[in-house]
Amino acid sequence: MSTLLEIKSSVLRQVQVCPSFRRRTEEEPASGSADPPEPTAGAWKPGDGVEFFAQMRLILKKGEGRQGLPCPEVLLRSSSPAPAEPVDPSRGLRTLSQEEVDMLYEEALYTVLHRAGTMGPDQVDDEEALLSYLQQVFGTGPEEHAVAVERVKKAKAPTYALKVSVMRAKNLLAKDPNGFSDPYCMLGILPASGAVREPSPHKEQRFSFRKGSKRGGPLPAKCIQVTEVKSSTLNPVWKEHFLFEIEDVGTDQLHLDIWDHDDDVSLVEACRKLNEVIGLKGVSRYFKQIVKSARANGTAGPTEDHTDDFLGCLNIPVRRDTNMSQRGRSGFLSYLLLLNRLLQFEHRAEEPNSSSWRGELSGPAATVLCLHGAQSNLSALQLAVLHWQVSSRHHQTRTLDYGYLLGLLEDLQAHWEEAGSLPQEQEEGLADSFSAFSEFGLQLLRQLRDYFPATNSTAVYRLELLLKCLGKLQLFQPSFEICPFETELNMDIAAALKRGNREWFDKLLNTQSPREQPGPQRLAGLIKLADTIYEDLQSCYGIYASLFHSIIKVDFFTLTFRQLERLVAEEAWVLTEELSPKMTLEVALGLFELYLTLADIQRFWSSIPGRDSRSLALAGIHAPFLPAVKLWLQVLRDQTKWRLQGAVDVDTLEPMDASSKHSSSAATASLCFSHIQELWACLAWPDPAQAQTLGTQLSQDLCEAALFYTELLRKKVDAQPGAAGEAVSEPLCVVLNDVELLRKAAGQALRGLAWPEGAAGLEGTLPRPLLSCTQALDEDLQREARTVTAHLTSKMVGDVRKYVQHVSLSPDSIQNDEAVAPLLKYLDEKLALLNASLVKENLNRVLEALWELLLQAILQALGANRDVSADFYGRFHFTLEALVNFFHAEGQGLPLESLRDGSYKRLEEELRLHQCSTRECIEQYYLDKLKQRSMEHNRFGRLSVRCHYEAAEQRLAVEVLHAADLLPLDANGLSDPFVIVELGPPHLFPLVRSQRTQVKSRTLHPVYDELFYFSVPAEACRRRGACVLFTVMDHDWLSTNDFAGEAALGLGSVGGVARPQVGGSARASQPVTLHLRRPRAQVRSALRMLEGRPNKEAQEFVKRLRELEKYMEADP
Repeated sequence: MSTLLEIKSSVLRQVQVCPSFRRRTEEEPASGSADPPEPTAGAWKPGDGVEFFAQMRLILKKGEGRQGLPCPEVLLRSSSPAPAEPVDPSRGLRTLSQEEVDMLYEEALYTVLHRAGTMGPDQVDDEEALLSYLQQVFGTGPEEHAVAVERVKKAKAPTYALKVSVMRAKNLLAKDPNGFSDPYCMLGILPASGAVREPSPHKEQRFSFRKGSKRGGPLPAKCIQVTEVKSSTLNPVWKEHFLFEIEDVGTDQLHLDIWDHDDDVSLVEACRKLNEVIGLKGVSRYFKQIVKSARANGTAGPTEDHTDDFLGCLNIPVRRDTNMSQRGRSGFLSYLLLLNRLLQFEHRAEEPNSSSWRGELSGPAATVLCLHGAQSNLSALQLAVLHWQVSSRHHQTRTLDYGYLLGLLEDLQAHWEEAGSLPQEQEEGLADSFSAFSEFGLQLLRQLRDYFPATNSTAVYRLELLLKCLGKLQLFQPSFEICPFETELNMDIAAALKRGNREWFDKLLNTQSPREQPGPQRLAGLIKLADTIYEDLQSCYGIYASLFHSIIKVDFFTLTFRQLERLVAEEAWVLTEELSPKMTLEVALGLFELYLTLADIQRFWSSIPGRDSRSLALAGIHAPFLPAVKLWLQVLRDQTKWRLQGAVDVDTLEPMDASSKHSSSAATASLCFSHIQELWACLAWPDPAQAQTLGTQLSQDLCEAALFYTELLRKKVDAQPGAAGEAVSEPLCVVLNDVELLRKAAGQALRGLAWPEGAAGLEGTLPRPLLSCTQALDEDLQREARTVTAHLTSKMVGDVRKYVQHVSLSPDSIQNDEAVAPLLKYLDEKLALLNASLVKENLNRVLEALWELLLQAILQALGANRDVSADFYGRFHFTLEALVNFFHAEGQGLPLESLRDGSYKRLEEELRLHQCSTRECIEQYYLDKLKQRSMEHNRFGRLSVRCHYEAAEQRLAVEVLHAADLLPLDANGLSDPFVIVELGPPHLFPLVRSQRTQVKSRTLHPVYDELFYFSVPAEACRRRGACVLFTVMDHDWLSTNDFAGEAALGLGSVGGVARPQVGGSARASQPVTLHLRRPRAQVRSALRMLEGRPNKEAQEFVKRLRELEKYMEADP
């Protein structure tokens, strides 16, 4: 077979692969401005609707960022430096007089000149460097500096002391039978005045407090102290602290012995009483007691077996003879003033990022402070308190890093837990510093949005550290005897936040919507105010809320939301009440936008789990906005039509770009409908009854606008000049695509206009009014698409008929594939153009219309050719199958089910009948009558009969019982029916004549009970199409009889035909009820086939049927 049998349109194979057009909503196609017709009186007229929908897009864009709860990653958009915090020099420590400055200078110089001990690795051990640094700090000239140094050197030298901490020992010898010991430490100072030998180069110098030590004289009583006895342990822990006065820092030594206590006498008390003994004899006597209490083998073994490493530090307190000490100023206060002076010097204001300074002191500053603290015998707690007091005060005059302040508080907390108390004066100073810092922090929190904006990650981090500092202050609150706070700090923070919220709102209100302005002018400002409040609430939830709740247990979001929501609700209620009597279109638009923001605020609260919007001040706020919303929807209806009118006016009915197949006006219409749907979603009217009214009206307006647009397109394309001889019109293709895009966009928009129906509504289903509106619009647009499709395919009718005629006129000598090739080539070219111009849905529509056009053209060609050869019909059968394969395109085109339905069945039947013999056509005529039986209803009445075959007599018995519900064919509303009984087809029963019943007058339910016999062989009754035909007629005396209906019964189902009847009589078989009907098209098609045949048998059969048809009338 020729390869043309496999011709498939390559274009059709790509139909399913090509992606369908997707609506793009990023931007509306640009369109020039055209002067629209004058709008109706009273309508708002901003151009051709462009300005109106531009404003609508701004409203939608504003709502895009209000979907769901905010994320911190979205809000924190900037990492720039935080805004500068307010500083006040008066909040720092008081300014010293010149005399006090000079005294502090001498104090610092005294600390450096009389330093002792070993410096740490990060400290400065150069005296000149330290003195030079202090000269810079105090701004002293060289001469003044030299005089001050000389004056300090002449002052009274300090008295030194050694601060010793005995911490622990490990792995001592076991001296008791139980395998443990009862260790204690005896420690003292070896004074420089003692006759102590110089250390030998070969043996380390040793000394012991036990008897027999001849390496030096007895120690003074004040130089010996002892720890507690730790029972039964080899790893004792003491943590005891001792203070020893020393005479010579360079030569005095500390000595320590570890002993195992075994005597019942309290050795500790004996050693401690050494401080009460005066004279060397008393000392000797006590040492003898100590030696006696030692174990007998206590002197055995080397000395290092009884000693442990010394863990301690050398601290040198100085009892000064300076002006500062003479005036009674303590070392605590001196350290505070000196630290403040050094901080001011180290923290230079000209540093670009001075607010991030973390208190990093230079080496000389750290050295001076370390020396002064040690010489003043300040504890670790006191040092921590001093650094916090000075730094927190300094922060209020020149901003520091909150991380540094937090570290100071953590250090203070750690030492506070160990020591736990301070002198009353120092505790009062610490409490004052806490109070001052908390007051400063509360002032910042009142202006939270100014100093810690939520969009600045640096500022938010500073806020987090500030809150942690305030949280640390709360931990100290129960520890103070003198409470620095009048109330709980978190209550003060909540009060400060409330006050700050109110001040911020009042400032915004006075700036954007002052109450003294007229209502319409205030409206615009109140819209901005509501938008600002929504953005602020987002920041509160996404940024601030977690910080306040996790650090200081304050629900900042709820506090702020409740306060701001109530304030903005009050302003909205007052303004709507004022504007209601003055409602204009501009006011309605403003109120509509304001309501959308207020509704967003309500939804924001409801979107948080566990929150109920019914308790808000905004609950019920929709009621005063209802008139404005109704008026705005009217404006929307008019502006939508103006926008569509303007878009069609400038539309050239050409594709927008290479990737789309619709024109600019369709994109505009789709975008308008999308905006309407999104705005309805934003509106979310809470009252179900009012929402139904608004939604119904809006859906009707949208349907009206969609049909208005299709009408504009139709007028536009009708005004387009068509190209001569152009079979595929590009403008028509674009219009068809526009209609399809509009159908999808309008359907989606309408489905998005659903409103709440209360408890009776089913979730996920459209309300009934909206559903009917959506279905009606879809039907209208589908009908419009079919109209445009018919218009498009009508341009191809002439060419299709020409190529079908070419098939019919091709001589028998030409192969079938060659005869059909021009038609397939033409279709392939045209469908390639259509595929390039149409979207998938419209291409299918055109294919279906073109397929129907081809079938009708072939049927017309068959009807125009009578008495032709069988090859003629065989060629068209070949053409039909080739076209099926072409349009199916291996599953990429139309489905086979739709191709082989409708007109295809009729055409295939005619082609099959044309290829049958005359008797086969007659048999088909009767078979069609039998098939028609199941498709009829009781329209023409019923006939009850009973049939069986008597094999002995070789006859068929047919009994007509009765009829019911016949058609009234006489003027009196009744009929005079009788029944004609005949067998068919005639060539199976050539000798059998028809029989008839009696006429039953004036009835629609005749009863006959008449039996008829037909002498026929059983074999003839079993043949294909053999049946008994019942024709019911109405008898007329003065005119021809009327046809009332007919019914057929296949003889193959009659008892006795297939096999002989066993027992019983004719009346024993069950009656059969037949539904009367009129002949249908499929029955008459066989008759038409026979009419065109010239042979005698066909003509006689047709003639006999024509006589019967004379009695038939059209269906009532």
